[in-house]
Amino acid sequence: MSGAGRVQVLGLPVDALDLDGLLNAVDGFITRGAPVTVSYLNVHVANIAADDPELTQFLRSIELCYCDGSGVVLGARILGESLPARMTGADWIWSLAARAEGRWRVAWIGGAPGVTERAAAALRERHPGLEIQGWHGFTPEAETPALIEAVNHFAPDIVLVGMGTPVQERWAARWRPALKAPVLWCLGATADFVSGEVSRGPAFLYDHNLEWLARLITEPKRLWRRYLVGNPRFLGRVLMERIRR
Repeated sequence: MSGAGRVQVLGLPVDALDLDGLLNAVDGFITRGAPVTVSYLNVHVANIAADDPELTQFLRSIELCYCDGSGVVLGARILGESLPARMTGADWIWSLAARAEGRWRVAWIGGAPGVTERAAAALRERHPGLEIQGWHGFTPEAETPALIEAVNHFAPDIVLVGMGTPVQERWAARWRPALKAPVLWCLGATADFVSGEVSRGPAFLYDHNLEWLARLITEPKRLWRRYLVGNPRFLGRVLMERIRR
């Protein structure tokens, strides 16, 4: 959503939307019917993009990129920009389900076998009128056309793709033309949290914009480098950009 509501953080676009604005934008995309891609920016994505021109190009080319991390909110503020509070998939997915119930069909691709299916079932339990179907994210490329055919047969309004960065973004760029849904939406590991496969950690940390610490506590071996190395790297790059300006 290029325009006055879009800011730049380290050369990457972020649309300055709150949750209502995000869902209203998606609603408009579905109404218009033209194919669009939605994704997000957080510190981890920004750090990968710094060394990945393909990911950078993807983020610059999509129709909507929202803020998924408090680190990006801080980075924008240091650079003289303003963003609403971050919106992470494990939070907004329930609001999306409420908005979609009785209106939109949702396909969800991602996670290990069975995980996304359980996440979809959890959403249906709270929203019985929600039409949602899940597929795992480990389909070999040779079998992906059959997956795309199955998704198109389901005729979704939204296709959620959660495979982790940069895999999901490359998948989206590669297969977007074949998907007939108006909206393709990258959302990371949301299915792991919704299904209960992975704990989000202590809730009070989220209330204080410390989601990264909550995740580090739950998965220290896998995530220590992402946060203990990645967060200072991002902040250092932001400060250097501020000095350069």
